Amino acid sequence: MNRLVPPPPPFPPRVPAPEPRVPAPEPRVPAPEPGLPAPAPRGPAPDPPAPPPEPQGPAPQPRGIRLEVLNSLVGAGSFMAGLMLYAGYIYTNAYFGYFRLDSFAIGFDTFELVMRSLRLATLPVLEVLTLALLAPALPRLLTVLRVPGRHVERVRGGGRAVARAHLVPVALGAVLLVLWRWIQPYGWAAPLLVASGLLLGLAPAAGRGTGWDRVVSLLTAGLFLIWVVALAAGQLGRQDARTDAALIVHRPSVVVLSTVRLSIAPPGPAGLPLGKGGYYRYRYEGFRLLIERGHRYYLLPVGWDRRTDPVYVVEDDSTVRIEIRPGVQTH
Repeated sequence: MNRLVPPPPPFPPRVPAPEPRVPAPEPRVPAPEPGLPAPAPRGPAPDPPAPPPEPQGPAPQPRGIRLEVLNSLVGAGSFMAGLMLYAGYIYTNAYFGYFRLDSFAIGFDTFELVMRSLRLATLPVLEVLTLALLAPALPRLLTVLRVPGRHVERVRGGGRAVARAHLVPVALGAVLLVLWRWIQPYGWAAPLLVASGLLLGLAPAAGRGTGWDRVVSLLTAGLFLIWVVALAAGQLGRQDARTDAALIVHRPSVVVLSTVRLSIAPPGPAGLPLGKGGYYRYRYEGFRLLIERGHRYYLLPVGWDRRTDPVYVVEDDSTVRIEIRPGVQTH
């Protein structure tokens, strides 16, 4: 038998060789004409400009700053409230002390004392406080008003000079304290000068140390300011009391009706009998109202003299009727 031989495998297809790559000719740049600058070589296209950042809101304040501001506000408010209460007590005690009355015996509450402290808010005091608050911001105010810079710098230099001379008002106040007996009724000027000098010393231009020295200066200035308020409130209270006593006829007139005869010592008015037919049998006139508190009427006779005349206290109960009428009116 003939043996079958498989046919040989066909030859693989012939793959043509890759053609060699010829680099593309570079574009010819025409030579610049004489007198013209050569063109800049072409480079990669610049990146497009980045879009402007989106506006963001105000950066949140750190928590520590907010707490510091809150503590400052609470501390200043507490100091002002305490100072107003203290000033109201000093004023009230001085006013009624002129009439030989005790403010605690009359019985004023806290709100009344605070409201009476506003008597110190006179126009000169408000003007001085306004100037004291505007003085540190005067250079910025002048800048806003477009004042020339040389004048603003002169103001700044003057402020720095005043701050560096803060010991001068302190020394002047100390001298006035030594002369206390001879500067009345302006004794409040001595502690005011000392407090002003100590507060000026807290300015950065004064060159004082930090830390304990500043704390001592601030506390000492606060004490002197409290002393100033006490002196001013007491002086104003006594002055108002003298004025009201001199013009006592302009205060409200009081008529007292009683079922029994009241023991009113001279120079108080004598009771006018009304007869036995009415409920009230005696009538007392010629009083002026000083104050009413807790159904008790503090009365002064017309022509009251502080050296000799008493203050009458009449309690309103079922046996007494109080009639309040207008005093002498001025036109």
